[in-house]
Amino acid sequence: MRMDQRQVLTPRMIQSMEILQLPLGALEERIDQEMQVNPVLDVRTRDPDARREAAVDDSPMALNRTHDERSLAIGETASAKDFERLDRLSNYLENEEFSTNATYRPSHWEGQDRDGKMDAMANHAARGQTIGEHLMNEWAFVEALPGIKKIGAVIIDYIDADGYLRTPFDRIQLESSEPIRLEQLQEALPYVQKLDPPGIGARDLTECMLLQLDALEEDEELAEGHDFRLERALVRDHLNDLAQNRYPLISKRLGVDIDTIKAAVKRLSRLQPHPGRAYGADEAPPITPDATIFMDEDTGKYDVKMARDVAPSLFIKNRYLKMLKASGDKKTKEFLNNNVRNAKWLIEAIEQRRGTIERVIRIVVDTQKDFFEHGPEHLKPLPMISVADQLGIHVATVSRAVSEKWVQTPRGLFPLRRFFSGGTQSTSGEDMSWDAVKEKLKILIDNEDKDNPLNDDELVEKLTEQGIEIARRTVAKYRKVLNIPTARQRKAY
Repeated sequence: MRMDQRQVLTPRMIQSMEILQLPLGALEERIDQEMQVNPVLDVRTRDPDARREAAVDDSPMALNRTHDERSLAIGETASAKDFERLDRLSNYLENEEFSTNATYRPSHWEGQDRDGKMDAMANHAARGQTIGEHLMNEWAFVEALPGIKKIGAVIIDYIDADGYLRTPFDRIQLESSEPIRLEQLQEALPYVQKLDPPGIGARDLTECMLLQLDALEEDEELAEGHDFRLERALVRDHLNDLAQNRYPLISKRLGVDIDTIKAAVKRLSRLQPHPGRAYGADEAPPITPDATIFMDEDTGKYDVKMARDVAPSLFIKNRYLKMLKASGDKKTKEFLNNNVRNAKWLIEAIEQRRGTIERVIRIVVDTQKDFFEHGPEHLKPLPMISVADQLGIHVATVSRAVSEKWVQTPRGLFPLRRFFSGGTQSTSGEDMSWDAVKEKLKILIDNEDKDNPLNDDELVEKLTEQGIEIARRTVAKYRKVLNIPTARQRKAY
């Protein structure tokens, strides 16, 4: 036995940290899951203070209705005439043909007993067709011998999401449940490569582009303006030279002027290097900003508005609270206690999440005013530890608060983490974030003379002239991060 002190994370603290880290969409899913397992938790779908519509309809259209057309009021004031009118209406509907339609529902019933989840499923876009499903549908209509059809279906199973057949034939033979000869695979592959989209079933990029050129040449309208001999030579023998921007070398070897090569490359750029991605591509999930940063016209200052706050709409059903007080059964009381406690924890965690994110964003607004007014090159360094010190919280809490959160700003939609980075100080004493340095580097390269692009040493000199002193290796690193090629590859011929 021993006595010691230790820090232990309670389930409540763990839940609070998890809720803080969730993006808005995932938070709403978490709430839906909790509502499915916790019967005491509910969400308000309408304003509880909203007044109900008046029972009496005194509109001009209602005043012109006949006695039989007026609304039936069933209550303490209902008279025998009202029920007689209901009988007459019932008899009338029974004698009409349209009354036999059992699916008929009056318009005023809409939404009263609808299942919200069923509506959401009905309104959700259907799953897109995968490239494999598309190819198998097309393969069913291909005219070929039974053996070819069977082997072709096997090949289609190995075509990946990009549309390539990257699995070697010998591996397909080994993994097949039935014996397949190499000659059969080689005979069936051209049939598969004739399927749509062009380029499908290629083993590499060169074959993919050549297959697309073959398909273009067969179409008289699309083939117009193409020099297929030159284009095939570029694809077959000079793809690497094109990637390295070696136009003079290509011109010398093919005996063609550079302008003609550039025109052919422009036509080749219309080809699809990943033909399979046209099918079954996963759509990017929609981004919902947690907050909007805007200029308040009254105060002339930037302000923050939190978006779609879900916490105030959550509540614990009053009937379960009354049941908890009135129930004498031990198991019932324990069940209700656990669920009420979990519901309170969830609501408090969501409210705490909202407050923490808002406080963090307000510091961002105060620090990055120049960014909102003048652009990315004026982004200031903002370390998370500095924000944590200002708010009196742990730096890990700040990291969770900005993780996968987005904000709508006057300059567009940005991830909240974009505004947190280290930085440097210019020779004039101005603080600059590393992202601002990258932006200035990008501007220099965008505005350079493409006939004589700036190399990394020259970029260092240009940045030094602007008061930013960084090493050449840092320029090279940032250039790679921005996916900017070397000076030789940027040269225009």
